Amino acid sequence: MARVTAIAKPTIQTRERRLSPQTRRNLRNGLLFLSPWLLGLLIFTTYPIVMTIYYSFTDYDGVTFPPHWIGLNNYKTLFTNDPQFWPAVANTVWWAVFSVPLAIFFGVILALLLNMRVRGMGAYRTLFYMPSMVPAVGSTLLWLWLFNPSGGVINGILGLLHLPQPGWFTDPTWAKPALLIQSLWALGASMIIYLAGLKDIPGELYEAAAIDGANVLRRLRHITLPLLTPTIFFNLVLDCIGAFNYFSQALIVSSAPPGLGGGGGNGVDTIGGPVDATLFYSLYLYQQIFANFQLGYASAMSWLMTIVVIALTAGIFGTARKWVYYHGSDIR
Repeated sequence: MARVTAIAKPTIQTRERRLSPQTRRNLRNGLLFLSPWLLGLLIFTTYPIVMTIYYSFTDYDGVTFPPHWIGLNNYKTLFTNDPQFWPAVANTVWWAVFSVPLAIFFGVILALLLNMRVRGMGAYRTLFYMPSMVPAVGSTLLWLWLFNPSGGVINGILGLLHLPQPGWFTDPTWAKPALLIQSLWALGASMIIYLAGLKDIPGELYEAAAIDGANVLRRLRHITLPLLTPTIFFNLVLDCIGAFNYFSQALIVSSAPPGLGGGGGNGVDTIGGPVDATLFYSLYLYQQIFANFQLGYASAMSWLMTIVVIALTAGIFGTARKWVYYHGSDIR
């Protein structure tokens, strides 16, 4: 009798775990409504990702089928026999090293200024945010006009002040700094995030610090910046990923002729000028696909960049516990 009871109990539990007809119907309807998105994810995201892994080991031009398997030759060529690969890497590293810290520094400074209690502050916030809403193409064309060595506004002002007038986008020495200046013009998106982080800091902490005699600088150092580190951490990750994918502005600048203030490109096969000064990694990847039709080679490049970005992001997350503070943590 005990044996029959022992066998019957799992059977009853199994029946209880079965989905009811209504639950199965809801699950079916949910999957039915999700199916367009799931199909899009599989066809337009998952499938291309998987295929680029395969293409990175092949010699493939996007037309000839099937691709010719060449093993690790694409990766070997990148490191040992590509004269433009290392300049593209160097330009991208330069951009990440300078653009990310400057974006964080000026973004925090701007958010602190716009967090002050001043009449009409909403209008100021709107004005500083608006440049980030301008599309990259439009803003780059505007800066091409401003930086144009022949009659540009900026060189005109420098001339009135009797200061040197650089060639900006037409000069290999000034091309990347000019892009850097342009990038600081559109800090509105990160500024809004920093401003939200400042609003999240409890006002009681400032009141207690003021009662203890802490001045503005001490409150900034010991309260504002430590409690803003989660927001800085968030923007740091996004800015690093964006730095390694920097593309649109460099493409437009290097494609514009010198008469318009650009780097003198003459088609997609000569982008990255002047003298490869704006040949960033993503731009070189684009050139391999649409100018050289080397899809296999470009796939290898894309996976190298993916691995580097993942490793960099993992490193940032690994160091976060040493410098990112949250409410209630020990702040010194």
